[in-house]
Amino acid sequence: MNISNSDTTSCNQEWAKNVLFFEYGSAANPRMPKIGIDVFPPSLHQIAETKVIPLDLAQQLQTSYPATGPNLLANFIHIAAGEALSTSTHASSQVFYVIRGSGFSLIQGSRLEWKMGDFIAIPSTGEIKHQASEDTAFYWVHDQPLMDFLGVRPSKERFRPLFFSREQLDAELEKVRQANEGKDKNRNGILLANPDCPQTKTLTHTMWSLYNLLPAKSRQKAHRHSSIAMDYAVRATEGVYTMIGPDLDSDGNIINPIRANWVAGGAFVTPPGWWHSHHNESDEDAIVLPVQDAGLQTYMQTLDIRFAHGY
Repeated sequence: MNISNSDTTSCNQEWAKNVLFFEYGSAANPRMPKIGIDVFPPSLHQIAETKVIPLDLAQQLQTSYPATGPNLLANFIHIAAGEALSTSTHASSQVFYVIRGSGFSLIQGSRLEWKMGDFIAIPSTGEIKHQASEDTAFYWVHDQPLMDFLGVRPSKERFRPLFFSREQLDAELEKVRQANEGKDKNRNGILLANPDCPQTKTLTHTMWSLYNLLPAKSRQKAHRHSSIAMDYAVRATEGVYTMIGPDLDSDGNIINPIRANWVAGGAFVTPPGWWHSHHNESDEDAIVLPVQDAGLQTYMQTLDIRFAHGY
C-alpha cells in the first residue's frame, strides 16, 4: 500500500526550529532543584476544619503541580467528628495511615472500616469517601507527581488493595524485635509488601514502606538510598531524632549532619542519596513509618541502598 502525501505538508522545517544542543561535559549532569530536609509538624492536622493539607514543596522543586518529592505527594487529612470528606487523585498508588480517630471509607462500592494505627494501600481508583465517627487524621501519600511528570493517567489497577491493621503491624514488629534480641542489627523493622509485587517485594509497584522500631536507648547506624523518604513519626518522645548529611567520615559517622527531630504525628523529608542515622536517647521505644518511591527505584535497579561499614 502506498501512502499519498498530496493532502499533507512537510513539518521538517517547523520541527527543526525547536532542537537544542548542549556540550556533553557541561550538561550531562544538570543542576536540579534541591531536595531539602523539610519538616511538617503535627499542628498542621491538629485543626478544627475538615480538609486535605498538602505537604507541598512545588515551589522548591519547580514543578507546576503539587509535590513533596519528584515522584510523591504527602498530605495530612483532618476530618472532624461526624463529618465526611472525599479524596480523589489520578495516582497509580496511594497509602493512608490513620494517625487518630476511627470511621470508614467507601472505595469502589466497598466499605472499609479503620481506626488509629491502621494502614491502607490502594491502586488507581476514583473518588474515595471517608466518614469519621470521631476526630480523625490521616497521613496520605500518593504518586500523582510521577503521573503528572509523565503526562499520563493510570489505565488499570496494578495491584490489589491492602489493609494492615494496627494489631497486625505491632504483632509482626514484636516478632522481629524478639528475633533480633541481642544482635547488632541496623534495623528492627518490617517491610510492608504486596503479593502482586513479587520481584520488588514492595508495597506497590512504585512505593515502598517500612514499619520501623527504634528501641529506647539505641542507635541505628547510617545508611543511604537513592529513593526519597517521606518519614512519618508514629511514636516518639523528646530525644528521638535522625541525623542527615551527604558524606561520612572514616568511622562511618555523618559529617556536619542536620538533625531532624521525630515528633509524634509529624513528618519530615529525607533527601535521596543522603546518609542518615536514627537515634533514640529516650527511655521509650519509637516507631517511624517511611514511605518512599523505592518500588520504582527497585524495579529500575537504581535504589543503591548502602550501610555504613556494612551494617
